Amino acid sequence: MNILLTCAGRRNYLVNYFKQILHGSGKVVATDTQFTAPALVDADIAVQVPSVTDPEYIKSLIRICSEYSIDAIVSLNDLELPIISYNKSLFAEIGATVIVSDTAVIDTCFDKWKTQLFLTKLGINTPKTYLSVAEVTEALLHGEVSFPLIIKPRWGSASIGVEVVESLEELELTYRLLSMRLKRTILAEVSSDSQAILIQEKLIGQEFGMDVLNDLNGDFVGCFAKKKLGMRDGETDKAQLIVDERFGQIGAQIGSALNHIGNLDMDLFDTGSGLYVLELNPRFGGGYPFTHEGGVNIPAILMQWLKGNTDVSQYLNFSPGLAFAKCDRIVEVYTEHFVEK
Repeated sequence: MNILLTCAGRRNYLVNYFKQILHGSGKVVATDTQFTAPALVDADIAVQVPSVTDPEYIKSLIRICSEYSIDAIVSLNDLELPIISYNKSLFAEIGATVIVSDTAVIDTCFDKWKTQLFLTKLGINTPKTYLSVAEVTEALLHGEVSFPLIIKPRWGSASIGVEVVESLEELELTYRLLSMRLKRTILAEVSSDSQAILIQEKLIGQEFGMDVLNDLNGDFVGCFAKKKLGMRDGETDKAQLIVDERFGQIGAQIGSALNHIGNLDMDLFDTGSGLYVLELNPRFGGGYPFTHEGGVNIPAILMQWLKGNTDVSQYLNFSPGLAFAKCDRIVEVYTEHFVEK
């Protein structure tokens, strides 16, 4: 079985998790727009591809799938998910299973305003959110929300453009500045609405992450929470695994209602008065390694499902109490345009 990991970036750990479960019985092919991406070094085959917004992007992935007899595709990038999902049928025609949720699911998660509406409909706590300065100004006047507030792109990724503001003047200036800056980022190409910025109450409390696992039919399997002990560049850097019935209930509720496929990365806050869900990311997130090292091997589970095996209990050995921290390592990166080991 050969696996394609797209937009591999710095996720060497995922490349190696898949290689470990394949045990040499298949190859892990990794792609990125930059051939110096660290994760490509650990892949069996590394291929440089165009940007996800390039009209030739999907064609390049199809060529890779055909050339290397790819059995399954795992996308690792928010901006790519809707593109891959929309083109699922093209990959199916050449025998490659795309482990990515349907376009409606991707749209609900990628558009943070729709995420708020989805969570509110389920009765799940989520931060008060507004689409304009006028709306939040009115809410401030009526005491419905107070500073500090968060300003962030409605269609965002990797904490790009997230700002904290402490006053109405700062809110107005930051909103205008972010509006101008977004036009110069890749997010401008995926924003499909004039209301491209959200203003949100800033929650105070302990932050958590959770992986919510559904099978390839979108049915809920399990969820695995961790307390965030440290963050770096918007990604979980240190975490401790926990078991708490409240998280289990929310994970099951969202997984069953969303019907995503594979892993869902979720951010939550415990404010002391309840759990609040901030964001849903239908992919492997930066917090997944903590779940994996704690005994839940989702790459192995995906491989079993692809083979038609439904008993994956041996890969669900979650160990609460364990804590892990990420660290950097240096790798020699490629300078050629193509490498096959």
